Amino acid sequence: MALVTTTEMFKKAYNGGYAVGAFNVNNMEIVQGITEAAGELKSPVILQVSKGARAYANHTYLVKLVEAAIIENPEIPIALHLDHGDTFELCKNCIDGGFTSVMIDASSKSFEDNIALTRQVVEYAHTHGVVVEAELGTLEGVEDEVVVEAGQASYTRPEEVEEFVTRTGCDSLAIAIGTSHGAYKFRPEQCTRNEEGILVPPPLRFDVLEEVSRRLPGFPIVLHGSSSVPQEFVKMVNTYGGNMPDAVGIPESQLRHAAELSVCKINIDSDIRLAMTGNIRKYFAEHPDHFDPRQYLKPARQAVKDMVAHKILNVLGSAGKA
Repeated sequence: MALVTTTEMFKKAYNGGYAVGAFNVNNMEIVQGITEAAGELKSPVILQVSKGARAYANHTYLVKLVEAAIIENPEIPIALHLDHGDTFELCKNCIDGGFTSVMIDASSKSFEDNIALTRQVVEYAHTHGVVVEAELGTLEGVEDEVVVEAGQASYTRPEEVEEFVTRTGCDSLAIAIGTSHGAYKFRPEQCTRNEEGILVPPPLRFDVLEEVSRRLPGFPIVLHGSSSVPQEFVKMVNTYGGNMPDAVGIPESQLRHAAELSVCKINIDSDIRLAMTGNIRKYFAEHPDHFDPRQYLKPARQAVKDMVAHKILNVLGSAGKA
């Protein structure tokens, strides 16, 4: 199966009450872990490449890794997506370079400027058979080169979504309902603590999601900043020399509920990085004399695979939907 766009993926997800996982990739082990899990569980999957990942690993290397994953997993649909493209030139480069989906993130601009830039990308993408994700509203936090300072986030305004989608022609829309980028999604003062002393974040604004869905019936919605930051991996990182106090993510139960509504794509990034880093730290602590990257990257790759399988089964609900 060749690379596909997300059009059919999202149509099936919307009607089926599940979401497709979008996982950021940076190297071979991450690509392998994600696609092996998706392949075994017969789940569609979106492999995302950010501007930072392209700078780190090179566009060509990443595309070829994804092509290899398609050869190894021919029975599942795989889309290659640009995450948080911030210029027309970057989106054009990815479209010309084999991506099947791009995101233009002009959410930091005015409403009119967001529409203008998104429309420019849509017009070019659609003439090349590529779909476009846009964003309305801004998420707090840090992800690669996306930085929104504390207090500067803004929820999506449902009354704007119809005009935005109509005027831009975008194929999916990322909205802001309280998720946040990075592993430190919420400040401690925004959270409460449960009986075990674990920070509990404020609930997502499902009222905003439901109103957006009412105004855009059948239209695929995207959630960014949706890593759950599993505490077992935070603990693993800290146990083996790390320092990640108060890292907290989005409860998986809330993400599952979002997937049952109109959310067709859920972005997951920090969970993979935590799983890899925790296992690499643990490996070095237990094997201080080892130096072969194959030795410590093997359990890290397995941790990614296990993490993605868990998300497919328990959060996304996309197992068997390929």
